[in-house]
Amino acid sequence: MGLGLGFCYDRKEDYLAAGYNPEQVMEFDPEETVAAIAAGLASLGHRVERVGRGVELARRLAAGERFDLVFSIAEGSHGRSREAQVPALCELFDQPYAFADPLTCALTLDKAMAKRVVRDHGLPTPAFAVVAAPADLGSVTLDPPLFAKPLAEGSSKGITALSMIRSRAELEAACLDLLARFRQPVLVETFLPGREVTVGVVGHGAGARVVGVMEVDITGGDETYAYTATNKDDWRRRVSYRLIDDSLAAASGELALAVYAALGCRDGARVDLRCDGAGRPAFIEANPLPGLDPERSDLPFIARFAGHSYGDLLGWIVDSARQRYDL
Repeated sequence: MGLGLGFCYDRKEDYLAAGYNPEQVMEFDPEETVAAIAAGLASLGHRVERVGRGVELARRLAAGERFDLVFSIAEGSHGRSREAQVPALCELFDQPYAFADPLTCALTLDKAMAKRVVRDHGLPTPAFAVVAAPADLGSVTLDPPLFAKPLAEGSSKGITALSMIRSRAELEAACLDLLARFRQPVLVETFLPGREVTVGVVGHGAGARVVGVMEVDITGGDETYAYTATNKDDWRRRVSYRLIDDSLAAASGELALAVYAALGCRDGARVDLRCDGAGRPAFIEANPLPGLDPERSDLPFIARFAGHSYGDLLGWIVDSARQRYDL
């Protein structure tokens, strides 16, 4: 039986109209993506009501309105806990919702905190340092090559040619640029030179499973060392995606499931890994609110390459949440 879904999102056009610049709205979805997700959920027999931003959800919940389930892709616009805002609202009003809880959403957006939890579980992740101010540069003892990015952003936001660091001078230049532009700490980690993969996972608890392991291979342009914002925007010309089924896939799937459990992900997520010089995968970051654009997001790519439909993927996510609440 279909559910009544309250669909929450941050629509790019709304923020641009409010005066935000294109870089600030990089993580948000355009209308075509919002419409595609709503249509995909409706095709499964669910009654989809578009709610919009978290503030609108707050108004409606405070007024006494309820849904069978809130399905949210809202990223939030301010603070390192912004992805936790809609889940926290749902918990405040005892409203069932899909995807991770507030703690996991806040934890994973802060990349250093996520790496600490993963590391404390005995799982591999590159050595790292956090530069919160220019004075912190002197305490970074890691040897190049290094990689730098904003501590709490997604969608490759802030990852540019400056992110690849080969000297102390480049480290300073990259960190000063990121500190000035994003007004938040910078994560600096040892650069891993091996293959890059992203793993799609669905379900919760003991029922979590790998949908597929996809290799991300940068084949064009001048930023071939990483999945930068430029590469992601121009992926048709710069990026080759392929599902893999080899020893790396097996090791990556096992690591991704362990990370998924350690960080408390549920219903659906994407775990990004990169290999060291010996070919061993290590944790880079996790996205408990994965992109769901059917034509350009990694998790739908993985499902499609594995022989599943877009509806299958959305159905797995909703069914996992449905089971958790016994709806």
